[in-house]
Amino acid sequence: MADKFRVALTRDILDTRGEPAFGRAALALLERAGNIDWEYLPRVVPEIDAGHAAQYDAIYVNIARVPAVAVARPDCRLRVVARHGVGYDSVDVAAMTRAGILVTNTPSSMPRPVATTALTFVLALAGKLFLKDKLTRSGRWHERMDHMGMGLTGRTLGVIGAGRIGQEILRMARTFDLKLLAADPVVNDIELAYIGARKVDLATLLNESDFVVVCCLLNERTRHLIGAKELAQMRPGAYFINVARGPIVDEPALIEALSERSIAGAALDVFEQEPVDPANPLLAMDNVIVTPHALCWTDECFHNMASTGLASIVAALSGRKPEFVVNPEVLGHARVKAWLKH
Repeated sequence: MADKFRVALTRDILDTRGEPAFGRAALALLERAGNIDWEYLPRVVPEIDAGHAAQYDAIYVNIARVPAVAVARPDCRLRVVARHGVGYDSVDVAAMTRAGILVTNTPSSMPRPVATTALTFVLALAGKLFLKDKLTRSGRWHERMDHMGMGLTGRTLGVIGAGRIGQEILRMARTFDLKLLAADPVVNDIELAYIGARKVDLATLLNESDFVVVCCLLNERTRHLIGAKELAQMRPGAYFINVARGPIVDEPALIEALSERSIAGAALDVFEQEPVDPANPLLAMDNVIVTPHALCWTDECFHNMASTGLASIVAALSGRKPEFVVNPEVLGHARVKAWLKH
């Protein structure tokens, strides 16, 4: 019998009990594959190295980075890097492509959970939920009249990035009778109009929106897309929400805008540096809601991510093209054509 493929899961996907955070059900995909032996990496690592790439045919990565140096040695065995999530800025995709390695992600599992996160922030900010929680707990009940919330009917929600997640946010937001805007250079305006949104440029979106939601990918074009100039274009009563990646925003500029109250507040699930520094001024602001890049993490979300991601590994190592390939150009690489049959 031929040797089995070796698959590793990064250990940062385990909870404090040593159990997979996505539950055990998705692991059945690996267990049922007769051509795979799998294991967790023996310890948590910040990034995949050349030793890992020489040892495994596929690696399922959560937080760990995958740099170019990991696949530079001639003994590189790695065929697949599967990301637990939709973002892949932690993987040097260009280097993987040069080395003939498939990179996959799990975009189908993320739109509803992340959209729910964005709207959770919208509702919490509009109703001043955290402030009113604090009033109640600190015996300041009679101050409630001084902190009126914002009704949503007729207000404007703008999404920066109108891919799968952005469009799901827009679809779900229609329930609240919000006016809907989207800024995305790629998405067709007819496609957006179909779900009730108007395509506008970024400046128009910032100027007209009561809630601005960042939900685009992080890349060299979007790094610091939102800086002091862009924040100055927002309304004084508007709220800024980021459910994408921290470096899309110039964080010092956001801190200044919030400190000066030139915008009403913010809700952030992501930061430029993660884990966030406890001394970060954002954590001390009473007009900011913060969560640890995890608000969309639910049992449903993680199970769907793991099922999609592990299925991509099983498909690829069985010679089939996975459903979601980040670098489709790699399919023409001689190394890939030698083992990916159909």
